Parts: sequence; C-alpha cells; structure tokens
Amino acid sequence: MTPRSRAIRAMTRTAVCALLAASAACGTLLEVDVPSRVPADGSVVPANAAILMNSVVGEFECAFGGAVVGGGTLGDELANSSTGNTTWQVDRRDIATSSTISTGGCGGLGPFGALNVTLWLSGELQKGLESWTDAQVTNRRQLLATNAAYAGYALLLMGEQMCTATVSAGPELSKAQVWTRAEERFTAAIADAQASNATDILPMAYLGRARARLNLARLPEAAADARQVPANYVRNATFSAADPRRFNPVFNNNNQGAGLTVGPVYRAMTFEGVRDPRVPVTNANRTGANNADSLYLQGKYTSFAASIPIAKWAEAQLIIAEAELAAGNVAAAVAIINTLHARTTPALPPFASTSAADVRAQLIYERRAELFLESQHLGDYQRLTLPFVPATGAPFPFGGGFYGTNRCFPLPDLERTTNPNLAGR
Repeated sequence: MTPRSRAIRAMTRTAVCALLAASAACGTLLEVDVPSRVPADGSVVPANAAILMNSVVGEFECAFGGAVVGGGTLGDELANSSTGNTTWQVDRRDIATSSTISTGGCGGLGPFGALNVTLWLSGELQKGLESWTDAQVTNRRQLLATNAAYAGYALLLMGEQMCTATVSAGPELSKAQVWTRAEERFTAAIADAQASNATDILPMAYLGRARARLNLARLPEAAADARQVPANYVRNATFSAADPRRFNPVFNNNNQGAGLTVGPVYRAMTFEGVRDPRVPVTNANRTGANNADSLYLQGKYTSFAASIPIAKWAEAQLIIAEAELAAGNVAAAVAIINTLHARTTPALPPFASTSAADVRAQLIYERRAELFLESQHLGDYQRLTLPFVPATGAPFPFGGGFYGTNRCFPLPDLERTTNPNLAGR
C-alpha cells in the first residue's frame, strides 16, 4: 500500500468523533479510534477547520516521534538491544530497499510513510483553507500559518532522513528539492503568522526555515532567520500516557521496552571533565530485551507523557554560531557556546579557543549535547560527514552481519513499484 493510500485510510478513521460529539456530525461517523485522525467523507468543511488542524498536528507529532527514534538509531544516539530484525537493519546501517521499514505509518523506525501521511493531510486542509473565507473560518490565517509550519517540518525531516523521497506519490526528489519545498512552506507560514499575529508559530517557522537553509548550505540566510527566534522559545511535540499511539517513543523504546539502548558516544559525555547535564544517561546494569547488549537509559524524557522539542532557542543559537564561524567570527561563535554552557544545571565550564578547527569541533559536540534525541543528529551525521560509530565493517554484536554505510533511509522498492511516477525506475 502506498503512503497516499495509507493517508486516505487514515482520513477515513473516525477518532475525531469524540471531538465532534457535541454536533450532529458525529452521528455519521464510525467507531472512535485514534484521536488525531479524521474521516475523509464530508469532513473537510469550514466548521471542522480547527479539528482538521488538530489532526495534522497529531499525525505530525506521531511521525516526529518516530523520526527521533529512527534517526537516532540509524545515527549513533541509540543502538539495538532488541531481538527484532527491523531494528538490526537500521542500527547496522544496511537497510535493504526491499525492506518495508519506511512504508508503515507512524510508530515505526522508518520516516517515509508516516511523514507522507502528515503531508497528505496537510495538503487537504491547505486546499480547504485557501478556498474558505475569513467569515467561514475563525482565525483562518492563523490556521494557514500553523498548517504550513507543520508541513514545513514534515518536509524538513523527510529531506534529512530519506536519501531521496516522494511526496503524495509524486516524482522522486533529491534532498535539496525536499528542503526547498520545506523552505517554501516556512516562508508561507511566516507571512500568514505575521498577518495574523500568530506569535507562537512565527518563531517556529523562522527556525524551521533556518534549519532548511542550513541544510542547503546558505548559512547567512539561515542565521538571519535564527536571529528572529526569541530567548527561551520552544515548540514541543506533545505525548500522552493515556494512549499507546501517543507514548513518548524514546521513553517507550528505551526506558520501558529496553529494545533500544543509548549509543556508546552518549553514555558518558563530558566537557573539561564535567559530566554534561544535557545528556543524562545511566547504566541500568543489566541487558536489554535481547539479553545480550548492555542497557543504558536516557534521562531526558522521564515518562510516556514527556514532550520533545521540535524547535527551540538553543538550536537557533547554534545555527548562528555556525554561521559566525564560517564568516571568520571565531569569538562570536565561542561566546554563543559559553552562553549555552552558562544555562546548564549545573553550569558547564567555559570554552576558550581562537582556533577555527577547535571551535568547529566544539560546535559539533554542542549540537550532539544540546539537541540530543530531538531528531537533529541524523541530519548532522550527513551534513557534517561525521564518522561512523561503530566503524563500517565492524561485526554487528547481535543478529549477525557487519555495520554498513547507510546515512539515510533509502526510498523503498514498494514506492518505486506502486507510484505511477516511478514505475520501472
């Protein structure tokens, strides 16, 4: 089944009935299922605009959680401690194109299907919001801004995590093409947020566009956007202990299920001999679910309901620091690093160097620590050509085989055979 077909099925699910219970519309729906999903027939109407927006956000948050875990496993933030072949392939970095890892919905390790569901839902809402009037929909411009911002982030993650991608059964796109689409959605979100005074969405859109431009190697423009993000800003993906589909996936897979362990690089991160409080990890002194690999537990997310940042001020500062360093302003980059160090609890020692190479290495460290398990590292793994840990060719400790060279999820064969734009390619 193609991502577009899954999206249509998702739209026909009727969890939104609970949200519509106060109206007669609920009488036409089927049994309540997943709260973030909406029915297709007759639901894309002005009266349901806010509910449809909640559906887009809900689908994105579920897909985002999967991207945090899947990207963390393909990168080196997380490692296998399960008996499942799917997890082995991702952690081992040898994902076969014949695998269905990326074709499922949210909750799996592959990003492709889940992000495409979000984008399809967002596209349906976008068409409605553009055709409806302000008189028909309260806060229509704010909804346009929010919808565009979440679509932008779905595209951003698609570009970072997939080697190539398609959107809604369209043509095959390069990473740069996907990020360019993301930039366009963020630009639209900025305009609508400014017009509607959507002060919570505006920084999210600016930072999303900064991240897209960083990926596109347009550092001055990225820094200009990042400077629009106010101090202490954060936009979170929310999770819940009430519904397994909405469990925080890091806590669920690591702390609860023990199918993933924290990767070796992150088990004892220190700066100047001081343990970095941004990467709280403890040795569980036992093995994971496979009774073989040592289990290390992250302490950043401490419950099923813990939120995960989508966009935050510290990320904006790191983008600015990277741009300053590229422009030769070494001292400005060092100052940003030390601002971030002063904000930790307890505060980390200050960093001092006039060497551009040393500052670059420290910025890589800062991104690892500050953005730990926030969906960022797999993009850095590629953009900064970080070394493979464990090295390529090293024996995979459980399940056999050897570590490979995947830095991104390949477009699955299933998409090539079912997408009419790709058939035979």
